[in-house]
Amino acid sequence: MLYYLFRYLNEFGIPGSHMWSYISFRAILTLVLSLMISAWFGEWFIKYMKRRNFSEQQRDASIDPYGVEKKGVPTMGGIIIIVATVVPALLFGRLRNIYMLLMLGTTLWLGLLGFVDDYKKLTQSKDGMRPIVKLAGQAVLGLIVGLVLWLSPDAVIRENVSIQKQEGVEIVHKSEPVKSTLTTIPFVKNNNLSYTEACSWLGKYKSAAGWVLFVLVTIFIVMAVSNGANMNDGMDGMCAGNSAIMCFALAILAYVSSHTEFAAYLNIMYIPGSEELVVFLMAFVGALIGFLWYNAYPAQVFMGDTGSLAIGGIIAVTAIIIHKELLLPLICFIFFIESVSVLAQTNYARYGNRKGLKLRVFKRAPIHDAFRVRPDQIPADFKILFNWPKGCWLESKVTTRFWIVSIMMCALAIVTLKIR
Repeated sequence: MLYYLFRYLNEFGIPGSHMWSYISFRAILTLVLSLMISAWFGEWFIKYMKRRNFSEQQRDASIDPYGVEKKGVPTMGGIIIIVATVVPALLFGRLRNIYMLLMLGTTLWLGLLGFVDDYKKLTQSKDGMRPIVKLAGQAVLGLIVGLVLWLSPDAVIRENVSIQKQEGVEIVHKSEPVKSTLTTIPFVKNNNLSYTEACSWLGKYKSAAGWVLFVLVTIFIVMAVSNGANMNDGMDGMCAGNSAIMCFALAILAYVSSHTEFAAYLNIMYIPGSEELVVFLMAFVGALIGFLWYNAYPAQVFMGDTGSLAIGGIIAVTAIIIHKELLLPLICFIFFIESVSVLAQTNYARYGNRKGLKLRVFKRAPIHDAFRVRPDQIPADFKILFNWPKGCWLESKVTTRFWIVSIMMCALAIVTLKIR
């Protein structure tokens, strides 16, 4: 909103109004404002939730050794993150930008889905919403995002082209923007994969089939990353800290994808309009860091599914928009191993049950829980494939080390733009 106001004032030569055309200026403003909102609104929200007794019940001590300490801590803190993200984005973003609208819709849709789940856990059933309903809600979002990127005339790219010159190869971009199903492949020099070309065996139908494949991939990625973030939300500060790191890395990738010179230098496709993702993501990073003020150990509030589902959706949709979805296993490495650990644990245990054995891959799953299990909490008849670590780490140490891993993997993801 303020963006359009100051653009209008710039027509009359008002000093300083031209600053609003700079992405860096608006991104920093959103970061600062989101931090202020999350700090102020967070304190009010925690007091309100305590008055309404919307708080975490005591957890099972056999799963969480620190569960006694967390009794009475308010949940649904994802509302803090959403408010602190949406308000600055509305104020400083270009609301006619298709990508900004997609990000706002993603945040509100998955935030609402998580809110209903959290509310049911507190008032009706501690199990909350049925998993199939949550998955359906995520799939609907993925379908909408995929169709919008397919059908919207504003969701286009300008393909990079190599021109051989005497002094070497120069990368330029085609002048005409086009609809494209290209995506970046990490570590590969000619690094674009086309979903359309993957369906070339369908002949004249390959273009439509490529877009259908793109929509299906979008649905899968939204569901996978959103649930990965949900699984990572199990320790104080864990999900918020990891997500802030991931979103900052995505903001860097969105910025270079929106800049013609940087995109040409890095030999990646130029995506007009994706600079608004930088504004939104900096608001989101600020909201997550501000939320850590209250969520760091010992937590004064938990984000709940209201926050974790929205976080995963935002990360997934951003990567899809900038055509970097194949980098998600690196950027979201922590979410990835959390999901894999649960799948491995569940299937290995099921295999053991058929054999009459109590088999486990890890001491607990998701994987972060394995680091806080005391030896006396493991049944003697359990056969554990990876019985590490031997002791029980402090929750704050587990969280910090997961943050460090996220920093390393996100740095590697950014470096892949040059390592090909």
